[in-house]
Amino acid sequence: MEGRSKRRMALFIRWVLCHPSLLCRMTWQKDVSLLLLRLGAGGLMIPHGWGKFNRLMEGLQAGEVQFYDWMGIGTEASLALAVMGELVAPAFVVLGLFTRWMSIPAAITMAVAAFGAHAGDPIADKEHALLFLVPFVVLALMGGGRYGVDHRLSRPK
Repeated sequence: MEGRSKRRMALFIRWVLCHPSLLCRMTWQKDVSLLLLRLGAGGLMIPHGWGKFNRLMEGLQAGEVQFYDWMGIGTEASLALAVMGELVAPAFVVLGLFTRWMSIPAAITMAVAAFGAHAGDPIADKEHALLFLVPFVVLALMGGGRYGVDHRLSRPK
């Protein structure tokens, strides 16, 4: 009896995974999930980028920018790249415009923050950057879904 129930369960799982109409029903959930991921990750990242943008403007006016010097390119350039990755790119991600491409600078910025600027810090100091890194990597792989500007621009007229 036990072998029979295992076989039935295996057949049921195969049917659920391989049945095309069941997979087709999941598209709206995937698109809504990607929308929530875009709005959540991008929307929560923008205030961090705005703070860095203000810091960059004040530092340039004062003549001295204090920031992590990534790969020796200079503090001003490093902070400008962080502004790109934390303000500009997430704004595009929220809109769903060039989502895959704009997720890449945001993900790179978070990877540099976690493994560069906070390399020697405990995981508690890195976790903020790591928690932003994951959704941006997912968006770079999956795209923005149906509910974004990308989808509207790519639809046949």
